[in-house]
Amino acid sequence: MILTRKSIARSFTLLVFAIWLVQLPAQQRPFTGTPEVEHALRKLNELGTFLMIAAHPDDERTAVLAYFARGRHMRTAYLSLTRGEGGQNLIGSEQGPELGLIRTQELLAARQIDGAEQFFTRAIDFGFTRTAAETMQKWGHDRILSDVVWVVRRYRPDVIDCGFSGTPRDGHGQHQASGILCHEVFEAAADAQRFPEQLRYVKPWQAKRLVESSGFSGFGVSFTPPPGSIPSGRTGAPPNAGAAETGAYNPILGYSYDELAVLSRSMHHSQGTGAMRHPGPGRSEFALLKGAPSHQDLFEGVDTSWNRLPGGAPVGQLLDEAIRTFRPQHPELAIPLLAKARPLIAAIDDPLAKAKLAELDETLALCAGLWAEAQAQKPEVAPGEDLKVTVTVLNRSDADVTFEGANVEGIWNETLPAKPAKLGNNQSATVEFSRQVPPAQPYSQPYWLAKPPAHDVYTVDDQMLIGQADTPAAARVRLRLTIGGAPVELVRPVQYRYAERAEGERHRAMVVVPAVAVELPEAVALFPASAPRQVQVAVMANEPHAAGELRLELPAGWSAEPASQPFHVTAAGEQSGMTFQVTPPAGETTATLRAVAMVNGRAIGSGMKAISYPHIPVQVLFPPSDVKLVRTNVKVTAHKVGYIVGPGDEMPDALRQLGLDVTPLTQSDLEHGDLSRFDAIVAGVRAYNVRADLRANQPRLMEYVHNGGTYIVQYQTGDGPDPAAPPAAGRRGNPLGIPAANPITSNMGPYPFVVPAGNNYRVTVEDAPVAFPHADSRLLQYPNRITEKDFDGWVQERGAYFAAKWDPHYETVLSTHDPDEPGLQGGELYTRYGKGVYIFTAYAWFRQLPAGVAGAYRLFANMLSTK
Repeated sequence: MILTRKSIARSFTLLVFAIWLVQLPAQQRPFTGTPEVEHALRKLNELGTFLMIAAHPDDERTAVLAYFARGRHMRTAYLSLTRGEGGQNLIGSEQGPELGLIRTQELLAARQIDGAEQFFTRAIDFGFTRTAAETMQKWGHDRILSDVVWVVRRYRPDVIDCGFSGTPRDGHGQHQASGILCHEVFEAAADAQRFPEQLRYVKPWQAKRLVESSGFSGFGVSFTPPPGSIPSGRTGAPPNAGAAETGAYNPILGYSYDELAVLSRSMHHSQGTGAMRHPGPGRSEFALLKGAPSHQDLFEGVDTSWNRLPGGAPVGQLLDEAIRTFRPQHPELAIPLLAKARPLIAAIDDPLAKAKLAELDETLALCAGLWAEAQAQKPEVAPGEDLKVTVTVLNRSDADVTFEGANVEGIWNETLPAKPAKLGNNQSATVEFSRQVPPAQPYSQPYWLAKPPAHDVYTVDDQMLIGQADTPAAARVRLRLTIGGAPVELVRPVQYRYAERAEGERHRAMVVVPAVAVELPEAVALFPASAPRQVQVAVMANEPHAAGELRLELPAGWSAEPASQPFHVTAAGEQSGMTFQVTPPAGETTATLRAVAMVNGRAIGSGMKAISYPHIPVQVLFPPSDVKLVRTNVKVTAHKVGYIVGPGDEMPDALRQLGLDVTPLTQSDLEHGDLSRFDAIVAGVRAYNVRADLRANQPRLMEYVHNGGTYIVQYQTGDGPDPAAPPAAGRRGNPLGIPAANPITSNMGPYPFVVPAGNNYRVTVEDAPVAFPHADSRLLQYPNRITEKDFDGWVQERGAYFAAKWDPHYETVLSTHDPDEPGLQGGELYTRYGKGVYIFTAYAWFRQLPAGVAGAYRLFANMLSTK
């Protein structure tokens, strides 16, 4: 065979395309056995491709994905521009990149149910924003558009579905941005002049049509199409492009596609999207934005059969016959027809055919009931250590199966010593090997976290990784088999399968970890004066007899005593704690401390964190072993603080940085405890939303305030009406329009105030200007004098769920606003009640204090000190 530069480039493009499609299995496969085999057969014979684009995890129209993936058996995918890092977390304390990691895995678990694939761009969810302009400014328009173009060129969809319109009616600025980019990619992906650097790997791709699906924004008389979205000669709302009967029942799966959508969306545990199924009619409609018209079906005019590919017609005939003669009790009887189709598919020089070839090999394995895995002896291994792996292939049918051999790829790249073996029914072949992990092997960091981000975009240097949902396995095994006379290749990740007593069988990726992890219990070290303070560091061993030296790297003006300390940890999993005395400079400043361990000549400046929840595989990441040092003059007169913890609440540890004695309050404390022993009590974010014991004991807390205590309530999710909306008919004797049955908005303070639902009463720009309506307020004067400087360096937002109306007993303290928006004074309300003080504050202290924002500490110290 003569290889020209053109043929080499084409072959490489096809190989890249095929490899990219391989998806690692999720924790549990929801549909196995006959449903999985029949779906695989039908998907082999369906060549239509559908791609949905939106902004965040859980923005997707899941019923639409399930309809095309499970109902129409098409290649179906969701491209989420972000991993949802800026959202809230109802199941733990993880925020930012850690939350994005959780939500990534939740999306992958959801895709296992609805049958679609998952892609991402490098964009980071930086929190709620009102405008697309701010979003594009933070992300960089062309940078993220290039990622969207890259995914489209690789996945090659026939139909692209925009989840949002790209107009202000989408609400969230990131929703708007996703709609704008979705509209642009229709032409940009087909234009060879756009992002030509990608053409080393892919070709331009023109989708057949661009549509928008009904969903969060809906359709109606107020529909305003984005500029340029209406084809020439048309006016008004885009024409109908067809519909998907998502309420249709699939008897093989036992669900309708709307029901599958509920099951899929319920995997977003961190966002609290669990819901009940409601069987019955359902329909999703689509509007045509660009491309060829369609009326009944989105794929009108698209050949979704094998006839679309040169030489594909015979393949379609064989697969038609395999589907027609499929016997659920004996799926192996389909193997001869699939084996005949394999060389025909392999001969077609097209990326879609290469994707179908990989699907065919997996379908052959399913029909043979093949079990194949590469099991690591342990889940974690350090560079220089040996790792034992057992490869097993088991035939569970009467199919003609021969194990030919295996290669290992990734950390090692070699052919494994194995003899060919013919496998009868319930017979297996096993290959065991043990290899040393190279001493310089990189750690298994999620690929998008391997380097620091560039503002609100992840740094990913490898073009081939962009778009991928998850990090490729550190090692994988390529199995070579013959099934029914056809050569077959299966790729399996080297992973660790195990059992949890309370959860059953689980698996997790095998990861390469540092010899030791440098753990810092605090992300921030506050120095309220120039006096030194202790900094604790722990070295946890990931291998036995880990020894070395630990040092603190500090900037000029800071010092540590001692400069370094030796350590030796005998057993893996154990740790050694060390204490350093750190002295700050006299003046106010911020700096970064890094703890570095030297082990066998390799500097290790990272910790190790395992994120473990029952609904996703264990995720391991290696955050830098850094501490933010904050030297700021801050005084606080309170000493003992009771804290009512909300979901994912890190504020208690942050308040301890002020030297406070912070006690988390239990249900028993709220019901029977002596609250008077606390100088102040603080309710955490969303505590009223999730803690019935807090709501039930509101009278005791008001009594505590009346008797002289200070009670601070942070933001709670509003479920009251928007005061700007017309009042409900018949509501009298309630000047603020608060529903009497609303425990959130009517029973948080001694006097009423309204916290509406929605996004109208929040300030999303973290450096929005702040004014002082009552400059003489004690909260601005004692014990720290507050100035505009105290609002410098805030992160993500000013605050959310501000009060919209309040009783005259309350005094406002601060006023702020987003650009071109009116000032909002309901972010902090102060009142005296009896002998004590009540404060409602919706500013984002839960983000600012853990991030070490100096001014936020001074402001919160004043609230705690107010009597």
